[in-house]
Amino acid sequence: MQEDNWQTASSERHFANAHLEVVTDHVQTPSRSQPCTWTIVHRKAVVIVAPMTRDGKIVLIRQERIPIRQSIWEMPSGQIDFVAGGADLGYPSETIEQVALSELREEAGYQLAKDGELIPLGHYFSSPGFTDERGYFFLARPVVPCPNHVRNESESILDCRPFTISEIHRMIAENEIRDGNTLGICARLAARGFISFQSPYF
Repeated sequence: MQEDNWQTASSERHFANAHLEVVTDHVQTPSRSQPCTWTIVHRKAVVIVAPMTRDGKIVLIRQERIPIRQSIWEMPSGQIDFVAGGADLGYPSETIEQVALSELREEAGYQLAKDGELIPLGHYFSSPGFTDERGYFFLARPVVPCPNHVRNESESILDCRPFTISEIHRMIAENEIRDGNTLGICARLAARGFISFQSPYF
């Protein structure tokens, strides 16, 4: 829920490119008598897709992540682009659902089956202490491999395969899965009853 009575007294831009903007804002919050100064990273919203096969497995990708100098297992995801001049107005160049399906195809090489559905699961904030970036969660089920899929080498995706829910449970418990997007969507899937981590693993 968006609270009322937040006012930006002033804003100073330090850096901006096609993906993010760094600013220092002086903000009047509902609970403070004086404006608070905070440096914020504005970043494009993202989609995170949980691809579920007909037999209930979840497809993960293994991707190289330069900031952490590691390759990790994670859900397919991607930023939402905006039309020219539209970022400030909040007009995406595609619907969020179209972006989710595109990322599913491009990163994982999967698509919805003919009887498949894309289920929105709400959104979350990746790190609200410094950025307003939000991620939109989707469950895609059932999914099937795309015919003749060729992965874009610029994606730095090393592997892609389905995992059972018990395997994902173990990977989370043993810190093999450790990115916020994947942990967040797994929690949402479990809370909504789409998967269950009640298993003999522990």
